Amino acid sequence: MAQLLLALLVWAVVHSLTAGPRTKSFVRRLIGERAYQGTYRLVYNVFSAVTLVPVFYLLAVNLPNQVLWSVPAPYQWLNAVVQVAALAGLALSLLQTDVWSFIGLRQLLRYLQGQEQPDPPARFVDRGTYALVRHPLYFFSLLYLWVRPEMTISSLVLCLWVTAYFLIGSIFEERRLIREFGAEYHAYRARVPRLLPLRLPTYSGGGDK
Repeated sequence: MAQLLLALLVWAVVHSLTAGPRTKSFVRRLIGERAYQGTYRLVYNVFSAVTLVPVFYLLAVNLPNQVLWSVPAPYQWLNAVVQVAALAGLALSLLQTDVWSFIGLRQLLRYLQGQEQPDPPARFVDRGTYALVRHPLYFFSLLYLWVRPEMTISSLVLCLWVTAYFLIGSIFEERRLIREFGAEYHAYRARVPRLLPLRLPTYSGGGDK
């Protein structure tokens, strides 16, 4: 368990550092702005995926596969329907933000083609799934994970870790988005919830009448 927790912590820290402004500024100075725009996103995504392999390995070998709860048949089909809907929402969210740019392939292609600006300025998206929650990629990923029909100890640890990471990651991501879009993002944040598609009532401060 200690090895697993250490691996989870190391991955989260390294992943956050490589996505941070200081690391990006260092890479910009090291390889130049144009090369950074053309390659950083793809290299970052590949690095994040590769470094997740030890985490999933330790999840598989360090934790018992004991079942904590299981949805009985025939109700499991409801879980399947929700998971399919979550995957559809995830795909739609990626398409709204340009999946090839999200991966980094579009930037690499523009860089290899000699484009002066391989990574053009991002456009602000507040429609579709982004009108539901501010982080639909996180929401639909969590929905898919948590509605699984059978939950084991290892899968529960994974769900809890991913949930905590998304919650913390959304805070840092929104700081970047505020710097990038300013008042437009502030207004968006005021009308759209962060991760869950519901808006809690707010206390106005007035007394009963």
